[in-house]
Amino acid sequence: MPILNRAAELQSEVAEWRRHLHTRPELMFAVENTAAFVEMKLREFGVDEIVTGLGRTGVVGLIRGNLGEGRTIGLRADMDALPMTETSGVPWASTTPGKMHACGHDGHTAMLLGAAKYLAETRNFNGAVAVIFQPAEEGGGGGNEMVKDGMMERFAIEEVYGMHNMPGMPIGEFGTRVGPIMASTDEFTITLQGRGGHAAQPHKTIDPIVIGAQLVGALQTIPSRTADPLASVVVSVTKFNAGFAHNVIPEQAVLAGTVRTLRADVRDMAETRIREIAQNIAAAFGATVQVWYGRNYPVTVNHRAETAHAIEAAASIAGETKVISDIDPMMGGEDFSYMLLSRPGAFIFMGNGDTAGLHNPNYDFNDEAIPHGISYWVKLTETRLAA
Repeated sequence: MPILNRAAELQSEVAEWRRHLHTRPELMFAVENTAAFVEMKLREFGVDEIVTGLGRTGVVGLIRGNLGEGRTIGLRADMDALPMTETSGVPWASTTPGKMHACGHDGHTAMLLGAAKYLAETRNFNGAVAVIFQPAEEGGGGGNEMVKDGMMERFAIEEVYGMHNMPGMPIGEFGTRVGPIMASTDEFTITLQGRGGHAAQPHKTIDPIVIGAQLVGALQTIPSRTADPLASVVVSVTKFNAGFAHNVIPEQAVLAGTVRTLRADVRDMAETRIREIAQNIAAAFGATVQVWYGRNYPVTVNHRAETAHAIEAAASIAGETKVISDIDPMMGGEDFSYMLLSRPGAFIFMGNGDTAGLHNPNYDFNDEAIPHGISYWVKLTETRLAA
């Protein structure tokens, strides 16, 4: 079952847009130039309504169909890059040191622009489609900001859909699942206050490094001894800062890390246990402790009916054998989760071929995926808004 002919025709043009964006990465909410490019293209396409500044720097374009009144669905792409230095060596590599599109958001934006161009040309659907271009997916919660700005109500969006490229998955393949598909992403910082002193007289100190070492191991009992073995939870200590000299036991040690889960109750349990373990281990050694726990993105949960619609649309262009309907969840986070808390919808992965992995300095979005992404968005729109 082939991709749409018009999507194939658009590939080279959309790839040019994608490479233009790739050379000019912007971070978090500071995506003014990217948003301006998106707005310019939407105006060129003759999109019916364009709203900028949603969620600070987000852009939404509304395209009305020619087949009569009806519902509105939303299609979302993210625009921001990562604070990394690119080493891919491609001719269109980032021109800004310390910033690069290492997650393919340039490709996501370009593909949704391609779909917007097609849909504005054909308008072969009922109702309307809102094309959503979101800032600050990489840690800023731009999706939440757009929801809080009233985007769903303003455009009367009833369903919302998202898509992400997947390195290692062949071009032309798709994968999704009902229920949790990406994890919540919480963060913690634990500050241990001991008593410093001479390294030759440890008995006169309360050594926060020894306490911290005990704590690192104890935190791993949360997934191994507290959580149900079938419940996914990852506790990672990613920072351990203490000390300043070879012969001095320091006063303080600071540990930090992340917690990732696929269930709300497991998320609650992990936070509770981190606090309890830190307090009790510190007390056992005579130290004091402060625990900061920050809840970041919630679990990304696909809705059953909308996931079926996504699978149907993907299968119509890729064939049923190239759509994985029960793909394993990923323990990475995604702020599309906020949109799925606001409206029913589904998130799907699309093959990026044999490329470097996401968040890798050698990564580059595969332009061969462009016609498949455009075709998916168009088929989803036309089937969900059929006359």
